[in-house]
Amino acid sequence: MIRFTVEETNLMSIYKTDTGTRRELVGEITAALPYMESDMRELAGRTIQKINGMTDNEYSQLVIDPAGEV
Repeated sequence: MIRFTVEETNLMSIYKTDTGTRRELVGEITAALPYMESDMRELAGRTIQKINGMTDNEYSQLVIDPAGEV
């Protein structure tokens, strides 16, 4: 299973929807890239690469909760 950093998980929690798929999450983050500062674009790029490296089944088992809301 691919491991995500706290920052990556927090980023995913911002853009995920309740019924969203892995591809939809990547699409939402990608759509926001032009509005991000360079350090956030770098984080988003790493996160997208990791998400794309997962299968849909792996993604469906992923818990995406922002830090502090466990």
